[in-house]
Amino acid sequence: MTRYAEVIGDPIAQSKSPAIHGYWLEKLGLDADYRHCLVHAAELEGYLTKRAADPDWLGCNVTMPHKQAVMPHLARLDPLAEKVGAVNTIVREADGSLTGYNTDVAGFLEPLQDELAKQHYFRMARIIGTGGAARAIIVGLLEHGLTLVVAGRNTAKAQGLLDELGAGEGHHVAPLDHFAEASDFQFDDREGCFDLVVNASALGMVGQPPLALDFSHVPPGSVVYDIVTAPLDTPLLEEARAQGLRTVDGLSMLIGQAAVAFEKFFGAAPPRVDGDAELRRILTQ
Repeated sequence: MTRYAEVIGDPIAQSKSPAIHGYWLEKLGLDADYRHCLVHAAELEGYLTKRAADPDWLGCNVTMPHKQAVMPHLARLDPLAEKVGAVNTIVREADGSLTGYNTDVAGFLEPLQDELAKQHYFRMARIIGTGGAARAIIVGLLEHGLTLVVAGRNTAKAQGLLDELGAGEGHHVAPLDHFAEASDFQFDDREGCFDLVVNASALGMVGQPPLALDFSHVPPGSVVYDIVTAPLDTPLLEEARAQGLRTVDGLSMLIGQAAVAFEKFFGAAPPRVDGDAELRRILTQ
């Protein structure tokens, strides 16, 4: 039998993970496979029990809506996954037990590493969204000393998220529509600062309402990061580029988190060359 890993979710047919992992497996010439599997909520426990008994199964990536639901069924949680409160990667250990990880944090941070390695006298991120993706993003940015403003339709939920994730004092919440209206706020000299604007919501995704963000709320020199992957070039990113700002698209996080999971599954680092240009072409065909 061929060793294999897979991605689970509901729905799952749209997942790009098989294309990403399959590309790397082919490049490395590994005798292994990566698949997708539709798993409904009621089937989750049975699925994990069955797979844990399969010695050829290396583990799975977990997408919505199961990132929190899988946690009670795992033998161990990596400390970061426990802190985030969500698992997106499950690894089958040699004894058949299951360990849960969160690679979304590393995937989100990867394209920001050069900037985060610099010294700044102030770092701030404006995060739009309070869903599952926001959890990993908040934890990752807190570990790098950013002051956060979390915007959502429900400010109580946004504050609860900050409290649950141990943000402490000095962070803020805002209603989502606050950023939709123009502001006359005059930003001070931002030299030496790092400003980040993140769309961690589904707004702007195909089939979803657009993200209403007036760029008067975006400090000069900001990095604008949209985790949406369909469309890849969102109106938010288009406007940011028109404003002369650096942008990061959703494939950056998707490929980054997959790279960490790939090494956990297959025991080899994926081939990352030319800024993943060839892989990006495949994923956007």
